[in-house]
Amino acid sequence: MISGPILVVEDDEGMRLAVERLLLAGGYAVSTFGSAEALLGSDARRTAACLVLDVRLPGLSGVELSLRLAAEGLSVPVIFMTAHDDPRTRERAEASGPVAYLQKPFQGRLLLDAVARALSQS
Repeated sequence: MISGPILVVEDDEGMRLAVERLLLAGGYAVSTFGSAEALLGSDARRTAACLVLDVRLPGLSGVELSLRLAAEGLSVPVIFMTAHDDPRTRERAEASGPVAYLQKPFQGRLLLDAVARALSQS
């Protein structure tokens, strides 16, 4: 059972809208944010069912955001997405235990499958 919205943190407006539309079409409640700081300034993180985070964000990165939320005691499944894949970034992201690490552009089905896996774990 889904307990809250899927939270998407993506600084590219077009990508943020595309991910939001895909998740809405998949039947999920969605809230979007343009930065990690915007999410941290919101109480939405306390009710999130899953986080979909861009790895490279202005300010705090998606990986830093996931680690910060974990340090706050929030145990929420994370899906990372990135257009800037490199071994160091991938290693750091995967060390934080995400459900998936998607390289942009990716097929919508990959994200929907990852969200389904994330929600089945929680």
